[in-house]
Amino acid sequence: MSQFTIKKVLLHSCCAPCSSAIIEWMMNNDIEPVIYYCNPNIYPEEEYLIRKNEISRYAEKLGLVIIDDDYDHDVWRKSVKGLEHEPERGSRCIECFKLRLLRTAKKCAELGIDLFTTTLASSRWKSINQINEAGLWAAKQVDGVEFWERNWRKGGLQERRNQLLRENGFYNQLYCGCEYSMPQPSV
Repeated sequence: MSQFTIKKVLLHSCCAPCSSAIIEWMMNNDIEPVIYYCNPNIYPEEEYLIRKNEISRYAEKLGLVIIDDDYDHDVWRKSVKGLEHEPERGSRCIECFKLRLLRTAKKCAELGIDLFTTTLASSRWKSINQINEAGLWAAKQVDGVEFWERNWRKGGLQERRNQLLRENGFYNQLYCGCEYSMPQPSV
């Protein structure tokens, strides 16, 4: 991150549980998060809407702006075509991150905000290296924006996430979001 005072940041949000402690930390450190819900990977659409409603409810409670990107699962499927059988943390995930973070970088520039980050970096299920690679790549594609590389799991944020999940009664999903990460029934 650059050596400048942060006033506003576009926060790519995957869900309320992963976002809550990050949002709280930002607000406690004089950073105004603008929440960007961009998750065309989530399947089925009903799951997408549940997660969107949870982060929207939390944003409203805190008086924060939330921007909802269009749900277009077909675009996401095209971006990961041929990678359907990749394991979690495999090639499919990096392509998924690139799609979502490129859209975030573009939205960042459109809004006149020069810095973005993602709550994906708070998930223990995801590779922080893949997330940072995708975020840095996305920032290079869009003039005037920078990706804030940060491991949002550290500094007590994982524990605080769990507390906020309980305090707010958030819906807590059992899979990342895409159909390839859904738990398979036992045989």
